[in-house]
Amino acid sequence: MKSSSMPVDYLPIIIQMLVALGFVLFTMVLTHMIGPKRKTKDKLSPFEAGIEVVGNARTPFSIKYFLVAILFVLFDVEVIFMYPWAVNFKEMGVNGMIEMFIFMGTLLLGFIYVIKKKALDWE
Repeated sequence: MKSSSMPVDYLPIIIQMLVALGFVLFTMVLTHMIGPKRKTKDKLSPFEAGIEVVGNARTPFSIKYFLVAILFVLFDVEVIFMYPWAVNFKEMGVNGMIEMFIFMGTLLLGFIYVIKKKALDWE
């Protein structure tokens, strides 16, 4: 019974990855070569649920929109970390409570920073 792994032990995995990559590349090239190439004005125009396109799709958005979205995801993911703590609250005892207060304090500091920078103010 050997306890250490050798590079040769990973050979089947590498071969499988190469076969999968080769299949994907072969399929993409083959479908591109034998597929139909009918380009019409209607096919090349963007389709938005049957509504005529108005304006340019490259109009700039306010950075505030993206900032609010990223902050929402950030704080939402952080709240997810509180669920396992709540489930195991009794088993963690006082140490778990202190660690969660530190975690929540860090979150609160981040939220205060966001408020001070007026990242959520819309004008």
